[in-house]
Amino acid sequence: MREINDWLVFNNIVYKIYTVKDKRKMRESFLEELKMLIDFDAADFYLARQDMELGLTEPVLYHCDGVYSGRYDELDYSRGILYSGTCMVYRETDIISDEIRINTEYYNRLYRPNGWHYSAQMILAYEKKFVGVVTLYREAEKENFHHEDIMLLDMLKDHLAFRLHCETGNDTEVMLIDIGVFSKKYSLTKREETVLQLLWDGKNSQEISDELVISVHTLKKHIMNIYRKTDVNSRGQLMNKVAKRSIE
Repeated sequence: MREINDWLVFNNIVYKIYTVKDKRKMRESFLEELKMLIDFDAADFYLARQDMELGLTEPVLYHCDGVYSGRYDELDYSRGILYSGTCMVYRETDIISDEIRINTEYYNRLYRPNGWHYSAQMILAYEKKFVGVVTLYREAEKENFHHEDIMLLDMLKDHLAFRLHCETGNDTEVMLIDIGVFSKKYSLTKREETVLQLLWDGKNSQEISDELVISVHTLKKHIMNIYRKTDVNSRGQLMNKVAKRSIE
């Protein structure tokens, strides 16, 4: 049950990335709902500057009180990776050892005053252009971010990057997921398309069965047919594939 609920949250996050028109509200919603899937104590979400200078702008902060990363961008030891134009996710401890980082000016100005020690970072880039960055922080007494956390962030990074790319291109219309196009691509029947739309809307099996006036057993057959046609093994993989079709 926990796994199903997590994928419903994941699905809702991806859905809002594409459908919340105000990009600040989208970023606020992203951090708030991500907290339901990954444990973190604070976070910031910056956009790339739109002038010719490298830098961060328009921060959305989550439980950051006064001391936040944008102030110390020039001290950041991951700056070369940040502006490389590569879309990627990593733990900070994967790129620099604790023995070194705890003695850096960046760590002592940003991490230590907030009681943070660990961080996971999503660098967002599209077509080799840096568009934004999300950083999640954990306090020192907690464990480092797990492999599963990084995998989940990795599944989200391309969606965020594409959305921000659309914004920088002055595209005022946020892309909506077209279930019909996806269904045609994978030769889904009309009934399977309807089931897929209801899954995308975040409804559970009982709600879908009631709405379509079919048994849960019959619904399961429809879902398994969708999995087979789209070459996935779970609802989470299916939702991710639906969303990824929009950025291809």
